[in-house]
Amino acid sequence: MVKTSSPSKSIDLMGMKKVGKGALIAGGAVVLTYLAENIGSIDFGKYTALAVGIASILINALRKYLVSYE
Repeated sequence: MVKTSSPSKSIDLMGMKKVGKGALIAGGAVVLTYLAENIGSIDFGKYTALAVGIASILINALRKYLVSYE
């Protein structure tokens, strides 16, 4: 179990930063999931296949950038 510097039923600045980082990661995951599931249904005309391919690469790159494998 990881120890924090704040006592029970309170939160310090480090704790708030961890909560904020978790919220950003969760929000980013929601956006990426939405894009991954819906990019194929958007009509880009003759560039649909290219747009889906590029979006897939970008989504995967963002996911790998945001997730820490420690």
